[in-house]
Amino acid sequence: MARVSDTYGSMVFNEHTMQERLPSATYKSLLKTMKQGEPLEIEVANVVAHAMKEWAIEKGATHFTHWFQPLSGITSEKHDSFLDPVSDGRAIMSFSGKELISGESDASSFPSGGLRATFEARGYTAWDPTSYAFIKDRTLCIPTAYCSFTGQVLDKKTPLLRSMQAINIQAKRILKLFGDESVSRVFPTSGPEQEYFLIDQEMFLKRPDLRFTGRTLFGARPAKGQEMDDQFYGALKARVSDFMRDLDEELWKIGVFARTEHNEVAPAQHELAPVFTDVNVAADHNQLTMELMQKLARKHGLACLLHEKPFDGVNGSGKHNNWSIATDGGVNLLTPGETPYENAQFLLFLCAVIKAVDDYQDLLRLSAATAGNDHRLGANEAPPAVVSMFLGDELTAVLKAIEEDAPYAGAEKTQMKLGVHVLPKFTRDTTDRNRTSPFAFAGNKFEFRMLGSSNSIACTNIMLNSAVAESLKIYADRLEGAEDFETALHDMIKKTIKDHKRIIFNGNGYDDKWIEEATKERGLLNLRTTPDCMPMLLAKKNVDMLTSHKVFSEAELKSRYEIQMDNYCKTVNIEGLTMVDMAKKEIIPAVCEYVTDLAEGLSAKKAAVPSVKCAYESKLISKLSALTDQMDEAADELDQALVKLKAISDVTEAANNIRDVILPKMSLLRVACDEAETLTAEEYWPFPTYDKLLFGVR
Repeated sequence: MARVSDTYGSMVFNEHTMQERLPSATYKSLLKTMKQGEPLEIEVANVVAHAMKEWAIEKGATHFTHWFQPLSGITSEKHDSFLDPVSDGRAIMSFSGKELISGESDASSFPSGGLRATFEARGYTAWDPTSYAFIKDRTLCIPTAYCSFTGQVLDKKTPLLRSMQAINIQAKRILKLFGDESVSRVFPTSGPEQEYFLIDQEMFLKRPDLRFTGRTLFGARPAKGQEMDDQFYGALKARVSDFMRDLDEELWKIGVFARTEHNEVAPAQHELAPVFTDVNVAADHNQLTMELMQKLARKHGLACLLHEKPFDGVNGSGKHNNWSIATDGGVNLLTPGETPYENAQFLLFLCAVIKAVDDYQDLLRLSAATAGNDHRLGANEAPPAVVSMFLGDELTAVLKAIEEDAPYAGAEKTQMKLGVHVLPKFTRDTTDRNRTSPFAFAGNKFEFRMLGSSNSIACTNIMLNSAVAESLKIYADRLEGAEDFETALHDMIKKTIKDHKRIIFNGNGYDDKWIEEATKERGLLNLRTTPDCMPMLLAKKNVDMLTSHKVFSEAELKSRYEIQMDNYCKTVNIEGLTMVDMAKKEIIPAVCEYVTDLAEGLSAKKAAVPSVKCAYESKLISKLSALTDQMDEAADELDQALVKLKAISDVTEAANNIRDVILPKMSLLRVACDEAETLTAEEYWPFPTYDKLLFGVR
């Protein structure tokens, strides 16, 4: 059996493989493109393409594809064979530098939000050399950006790369002010923790709601849920363990360093966490992880649920985005240092994040906005819809001392003056982790916990990178012109703390009192639903910031608003239609059949023994008959509301209608159906119930 270290990255055209297979000059030129953004010459591309093709064919690949992330929320690929016919009837295996660098695909069916007409079919892909090519299903996959014929961006990778460049530019300006000119690249890093559910495949297929929407639209709570706390970190079941073992092996082959996996809080819920890498590669890896999870689950007779809230009343699934900033020299800029200067630098970057999160809390919230995540946020199992930051006791005390010009009562009682000689040393915060905070500091990184389990991490990191880049730009503009750097630094950090301390909250984010305090006393935003927060994308301050750093054009922002809102509307519309179908075609007929059988039994008993009361049957028939009428009425009302929704052409109006009309009607139908489920004999109920779904994997 091969060792893991021997198979890790075996299906990746990584730097080790490049160095082995490329001429020295070509390898060095490619590294400059990868690390420093130098232009790629076609001659170099041709050599790289040949080596990449030969390597891929040796690994069993027969096709190549430009692998990209359109605005549909999934990855896309169009496979082309390496085979190229020649005049004598034979075929050769070919792959050119031009084919490596760019490609053309039909873009007519991908979401564009009005950036292009549907009859305009051309879309173009461009190789992203900063993310390694890999082999999947005998196909060489080349990570690429994606744009329209006019150059407008139609993917999530391009804005992510732009936001990384923005933070790189501004962070290097700051480092230069601290005397560090050796850094050539600063980049954000991410390690997204992926939560998911595993249920039996056969049961999954028997639930139209799970097949069509990814979540259960009906389902009464089982007698046992997660209240015993016996799932979290518990022993893995055999089928789950086998699945995780296969998943690890396949991820490792394609260079995804999956490191930690365990049972999560809810029954049938699990988590996988990778090692940190730069956010572009992390985003690519997370898309691959989700794809492989679902593929390998089927191999094991399981279904992998990535929906944020697949089961009502049971913990939902998030994707904790662990974010930091690093230099190409391996320095984490969010780690407290050993010297006063290092700590001053750390505090500056920390304050840049504090300012960014407060100034652009709306962008962070909407970056996690989906129809599915709306059910999870604020459900006392996940962060609230209000964005706040947890810093821990020690850092909070340090910032308070700076704000108040008071001695810091830490290891050394010293005035917190941000100068070379007087800033005292302080250690990483040892405060316990706050699992209720949407944005929590964890020693040398921030954990953004709002992101939903099915989301691409690109959106959140685009907004976070851009917002922090803006803070750093403001700081650099001020400090570069300062006569006294140390005084200006101290005053600026002090001002940041004073102006933005409202965003810092170290308490229980699940407490209703916090929501009241956050909104009424601190003035923080509580954007509870997707229709509430998505309009903020087009707010002037947000448009100005994102366009100034060239992360988006104004047209691209408008397109993303349209796409997100349209996706929200379509998602809930499908859910509503599925509910009506399930209620009218299966649930109501099943309950009626049970009531009929009860009535026939009741009549038979009374005919045999007229004096028998049959109170149980009578009461049950009466209650279920009333519920049947409620279900029928609720299904009709929902159906009519969905018909009216179809006539609303404006996406904003439609989304608001869904929030205010459709979702409440869906809730009423569910309540009636779920109550009926608790009263109907098991053999009559048409779908696997929660107890079988959540505890069915042995």
